[in-house]
Amino acid sequence: MKCNDAVKRMHDYLDGDLPREESALLQQHLRECPACEERYGALERTEALIYAQPVPAAPSHLTDAIMGALPKKRSPKVWTSWVQRHPAASAAAIFLVVMLSSFVAMWNQDDQLSLSGDLSHVVIEGNKVIVPAGQKVEGDLTIKNGEAEVLGEVEGNLTVIDGNVTLASTAHIAGKVKTVDRALDWAWYKVTTWFDTVAYGT
Repeated sequence: MKCNDAVKRMHDYLDGDLPREESALLQQHLRECPACEERYGALERTEALIYAQPVPAAPSHLTDAIMGALPKKRSPKVWTSWVQRHPAASAAAIFLVVMLSSFVAMWNQDDQLSLSGDLSHVVIEGNKVIVPAGQKVEGDLTIKNGEAEVLGEVEGNLTVIDGNVTLASTAHIAGKVKTVDRALDWAWYKVTTWFDTVAYGT
């Protein structure tokens, strides 16, 4: 074993971490090399002096100081605990928020005239939908982004979304006349329509 290798292994040997074979080689080298033996002796005395020193006791308040410096445990917010206790209601609320958001987005993007219902007896002039006198619309009639002018009959509900309704003296509406001119009203209309479809299939 060379001197450089012996010096590298001295600290591990003092700590008892050097493998047996290397310990034997180091001991043999120390017997044969006075310089390394002297160096090892100095390290051994230094380590003994360090271990002989009394270990200072930690201040009694050290534990409290460390614990006080740690970040406080964050308590869960009220709404998170409510969500954990009511998962079904939370899911329904999230679904409703997403659905209303999509309805509002659709409201803002869609400005084309659209119709639903019995259109065989109506006349369309631009964005105006006319139910002529003497004509009858079977069932509900829904008009979005247009004007409704009713001279004849509607055998159901008349719904006008983001538009105007004009009823002549000859007009007859069997159901209700609904006008929706705000995004929130339209979203509520869509929700109630969806629930009617689920509940009654209409």
